[in-house]
Amino acid sequence: MVTKDRTTVWENCLQQIRENVSMQSFKTWFEPIKPVRLDNDILTIQVPNQFFYEWLEEHYLGLLKKTIKSELGDKGRLEYQILLDQQASESQRGGSWINEDVEMINANQIQNPFVIPGIKKMRVDPQLNSWYTFDTFVEGDCNRLARSAGIAVADRPGATAFNPLVIFGDVGLGKTHLAHAIGNAIVQNGSNKTVLYVSIEKFSNQIIQAIKNNSINDLINFYQLVDVLIVDDIQFLANRTKTQEIFFHIFNQLHQSQKQIVLTSDRPPKDLDGLEERLISRFKWGLNADLQIPDLETRIAILHKKAEKERTSIPEKVLEYICYHVNSNVRELEGVLISLVAQASLNNKKITVELAKEVIQNFVQRQHKEINVANIQNIVAEHFGLPVARISSKTRKREVVMARQVAMYLSKNLTDEPLKAIGEEFGGRDHSTVIYAIKAVQDLLDTDQEFRSSMQSLEKKIKMTLAY
Repeated sequence: MVTKDRTTVWENCLQQIRENVSMQSFKTWFEPIKPVRLDNDILTIQVPNQFFYEWLEEHYLGLLKKTIKSELGDKGRLEYQILLDQQASESQRGGSWINEDVEMINANQIQNPFVIPGIKKMRVDPQLNSWYTFDTFVEGDCNRLARSAGIAVADRPGATAFNPLVIFGDVGLGKTHLAHAIGNAIVQNGSNKTVLYVSIEKFSNQIIQAIKNNSINDLINFYQLVDVLIVDDIQFLANRTKTQEIFFHIFNQLHQSQKQIVLTSDRPPKDLDGLEERLISRFKWGLNADLQIPDLETRIAILHKKAEKERTSIPEKVLEYICYHVNSNVRELEGVLISLVAQASLNNKKITVELAKEVIQNFVQRQHKEINVANIQNIVAEHFGLPVARISSKTRKREVVMARQVAMYLSKNLTDEPLKAIGEEFGGRDHSTVIYAIKAVQDLLDTDQEFRSSMQSLEKKIKMTLAY
């Protein structure tokens, strides 16, 4: 009888596995495995980390069982050694168990994907923008919850109920600024925690490169060493199956280790399409804090802060003019100010309302310069503290319905659009819906003094904002 050794058994298994998986999958998930022991009908293999083990059990359990039994008989079993985890416990899945005698990886030997190859750098660069701090983030009603939660996380990363902290909102409202502010505060607190900011785009590119270089395990191990992981634009995880899979396991490992996770998105987790449900459910574990369009006072305060940074003096009436006419997002607001300062400096002009008017006319798209349905929707949405997309959505929530009816009423009164065209601008609704909305608003105007006063102010704001 020929005595089999662990290497021969595993090589025979690999021959069968190679015929049943793609070459890329084979190189990624089977070549790194090492056979370490063969005791009778039990083969022990060594895998790089917990994630690697879970992936094999979830995706290749049937194939592994089949190949082991073909080599060792019906009583053949497979056991695992995990290289990274020092205190692994027995797994109940598939009848396999994990050996507790494991070897720790030296963190200094793990490849840092943020360092140019050939350049040694032991410390992880947090990839943070030093300008983005809590001091430079202007607080208002539109962002108070998110900013307060961010400060709490920065004071006690991983030790609050806000894990993960998901910051969401439309483009240009300060999500990235706030995420960087959290990271910068943790670094400045001197806690010696490893902080890392990364966008989903960069993370996905790292995964692609790691697969090409057969170094996916190094990438996973690297991210598991991070104490505070800040991930920007998680909506771009949509339909990226491989990236979602790897991010899911990194998320689990960090969360189980009580390490802090901060995420940003352009919409709440429940509205993220193209993401696995298990990921969405984990994004809901902590706190979801939204950022809304800033009101007039907050926009003025933001421009004051920006002017301080640019070391320039802007007349108050100019700031007010800009903020009345630019209300879509903070990024556009700051862009107008920078353009204004540049125009004044290059052309040796004083900063006046007239110059601001010229800059805005060149900077802001034409649709912002006239009273039309789209612009009325924007101003009404801001007035009611809602994202503009909500007004045209199918929701029947009372505050949204009220904003929608007000916007329809003002669209009829302030534009020449026919009822059918107005209805189309509100999610494809028909003219009868517009008629009903106009009547509902008119009834309130006839009976509610406070509502009438509010509508008068809103109509005045529309005319002042758009008529320039």
